[in-house]
Amino acid sequence: MKFFHLFCVAAFIYSCKGPANSNETKPSEDTTKTDSLAIKDFREFKVLDSKYINIDSLWEPFKKDMETFSESQYQSLKPLVLEQDIPTLQNHIRDGKLSYEALVKFYLFRIRAFDRENPLSLNSVISLNPNIIDEAKQKDIEFRNKRMKHPIFGMPVLLKDNINASGMPTTAGAVALRYNNAEDAFIVNQLKSKGALILGKANLSEWAYFFCGDCPSGYSAIGGQTLNPYGRRIMDTGGSSSGSGVAVAANFCAAAVGSETSGSILSPSSQNSIVGLKPTIGLLSRSGIVPISSTLDTPGPMTKNVMDNVILLDAMFGEDKSDPKSIFALWEPGFYLDGLEESTLKGKRFGAIKRLMEDSLYVNAINVLKSQGAEVVEIEGESIELKDFRRLLNLDMKKDLPTYLSTAADNSVAVGSVSDVIVYNEKDSVNMMPYGQRLFHGIMADNATEEEFEAIKSSLKKGGQSFFDIPMKANNLDGILSINNYHAGFAAVAEYPAITVPMGYDMEGKPRGLTFIGGRLQEKFLLQWAYAFEQASKMRRLPKDYN
Repeated sequence: MKFFHLFCVAAFIYSCKGPANSNETKPSEDTTKTDSLAIKDFREFKVLDSKYINIDSLWEPFKKDMETFSESQYQSLKPLVLEQDIPTLQNHIRDGKLSYEALVKFYLFRIRAFDRENPLSLNSVISLNPNIIDEAKQKDIEFRNKRMKHPIFGMPVLLKDNINASGMPTTAGAVALRYNNAEDAFIVNQLKSKGALILGKANLSEWAYFFCGDCPSGYSAIGGQTLNPYGRRIMDTGGSSSGSGVAVAANFCAAAVGSETSGSILSPSSQNSIVGLKPTIGLLSRSGIVPISSTLDTPGPMTKNVMDNVILLDAMFGEDKSDPKSIFALWEPGFYLDGLEESTLKGKRFGAIKRLMEDSLYVNAINVLKSQGAEVVEIEGESIELKDFRRLLNLDMKKDLPTYLSTAADNSVAVGSVSDVIVYNEKDSVNMMPYGQRLFHGIMADNATEEEFEAIKSSLKKGGQSFFDIPMKANNLDGILSINNYHAGFAAVAEYPAITVPMGYDMEGKPRGLTFIGGRLQEKFLLQWAYAFEQASKMRRLPKDYN
């Protein structure tokens, strides 16, 4: 059935793949002609550990400060920090039970203990801010002087490593960008202006999973292979914001920022039992972020719970005049937080896709919504083909990557285009591209006139919007209910927001997410529905080996 698919126009982008023997409901891919894009089972890892991260160098800036932070101190802080939301952390700081410095040291200790070169390694963190402890000490001083500006103040945040942040390279996981020491992206400036601490960078599927074509999600040459804490080497991490999802799930940070073209926030969020929001395109700036598509790209918050998701979104939005899609939001900071705790599902009408009703977790989630007063209408879904989706990405990246490299990258970066990266990688293919770079070759082979390109974008946007608008209007719906990133492709080309929230774990222990999809700029409603569902269901649990 054409209407129901994860839309893996490239399963490589959206981490829609799974084990060959998986009994999960699988979509039809007959409309996307992906036979030539078949990917390997994600467990067939050629590389696990990074060949480019020097552990001693990574930890050298913290050696002196962390000498006095003991295992006993870490254990004493665990009840205060582990799985706690941002308002709770801030309350502990107000009560004098915690400080921003101690919070940062807690996360550093935990990353050192769990993330690399040990039997529980997750390989989720790719670099750390060498000044983070000093910055945390400064936040403690500012807090005592009553200079707290926002709930994100003093909170240690990880960024997906395609987002520029000063003091750390922005690599997109690629060796060609290993020394790309660029200035802060617009959203990073927004975070810092609210007092957030940039803890470091999270690993990602290299070039945001639009590079190799048959590599596992969560792999990059710089960061190695990120692994899922709910099942190391067993369960897919999702991609491409793999490190962001895993780091949040394992409590390596207060929150993380990912990015999505189609499914790259929703997939790793659902696969790692966290909350991930893909906003309306343009609500958050894309300036200073290594691109795939200026048409579809967006950053977004990835957090353990909806409250933190709201806080992180609220700290990042704002008009960026250098981004042609940036939206001038009329609301002030605090808009998304206002009224969140009073959220209700009473009288809300949602569309549930009939084919998904075979999934027991989805049915259970729907029953939770009904118990909270929501009405759920079963819908067939529209039979719509998203033709030329991959071409849209090819054509956009062919022009957008050179723009980033010439305007937002460090001047020392030696590549200026997709073709330059291809040639650069061929110098050491074993280390730089062990899975090949077939998708980059595909980008270079694709061409279109400006008229053809505009027609592709227009057709895809119309199709994506119709997929949601037609049933929503016909049934007077507030939103559509999906699973994981199953309908990420339609939401992507429609430029509509979507949020996924933990809805439980299957018989094999794999996390699953209930995904709410709404219309343009309906983030406030999505967050309220997600919050009410989360509070009623309480499904997230910490991965057992990382307590």
